[in-house]
Amino acid sequence: MEVTVGLDVGGTKILAVAVDPDGDVLASGRSPTPTTDPVALLAALGDAIDEVVTRVPDAHLAAVGVGLPGFLTPDGVPQQAPNLPASIGLDVRGPLSERSGAPVVVDNDANCAAWASFAIDTARAASVVAITFGTGIGGGIVLDGRLLRGANGFAGEPGHMIVEADGPLCVCGQRGCWEMYASGSGLGRLARAATEAGRAPSLLAAVGGDVALVDGVIVGRQATDGNLEATAILDDYAGWIAVGLVNLINLLDPGIIVLGGGVVALGDVLMDRVRGALDSYPTMIAGRSTPVRLSSLGPSAGAVGAALLAAETLTGGQGARR
Repeated sequence: MEVTVGLDVGGTKILAVAVDPDGDVLASGRSPTPTTDPVALLAALGDAIDEVVTRVPDAHLAAVGVGLPGFLTPDGVPQQAPNLPASIGLDVRGPLSERSGAPVVVDNDANCAAWASFAIDTARAASVVAITFGTGIGGGIVLDGRLLRGANGFAGEPGHMIVEADGPLCVCGQRGCWEMYASGSGLGRLARAATEAGRAPSLLAAVGGDVALVDGVIVGRQATDGNLEATAILDDYAGWIAVGLVNLINLLDPGIIVLGGGVVALGDVLMDRVRGALDSYPTMIAGRSTPVRLSSLGPSAGAVGAALLAAETLTGGQGARR
């Protein structure tokens, strides 16, 4: 059976999937991401490919797609990757192609998720913005059926829009980036600030009194259980998500926005608040209707999108890197 493998490489984990020609997932696997050692990173990516291919009987590997975080050049080499320093300047394509014996396509991880949203979730709508909320925030933009990559290959990085000029220092070197407030890490930061200010004693108790252990996972779990302190933090967090989304809507006027990544696993507990916050902005009140939905692929969107982009490249489709 012909399969294409997609890898979504995050700041903490590598998610690998093997898909058939229709994009259906046949096998998947997870492994830790070596974030500082380039040799270890390449080895882990190769191992991830091998693992999912061996789980599919009689598999023939047609191509590999790799989604990497950060700013990538048009030939797929990361130039900035705050959450994955091992990848900076690293030629992933060559070594993986040699090891796997198949063509390899490398793209920004959120571009991969955007392509999955475009191909699977939105019936190939004319304009799609996809945002992934994880350790950081990634984004991808599809306009008129084509991925928007920009003059230098760096388009679609909304996580580094500045939403508060004097805000906290981001790993990218700027201050007040959207991902400092609206990423999974940002949710943890908001929760720790609330705990230190005495507004969330129950969260502090849940982690044995150690503020450093308060994170987004604790907030999500407590909010789902109806904890009022956690839901107040989630209200604040949803407001920051809405700030970035309104900026994107004003700038791009997309037909649809699709949200993915680990944070949105909270589902309606988070999305009801995000939609409520969006509805408070004149942009939305004045007659514009921009649907905001969750990716049907959940955390696997980036990996599936990487595989689909690799398949597009084989056929010369519109999503392919030129």
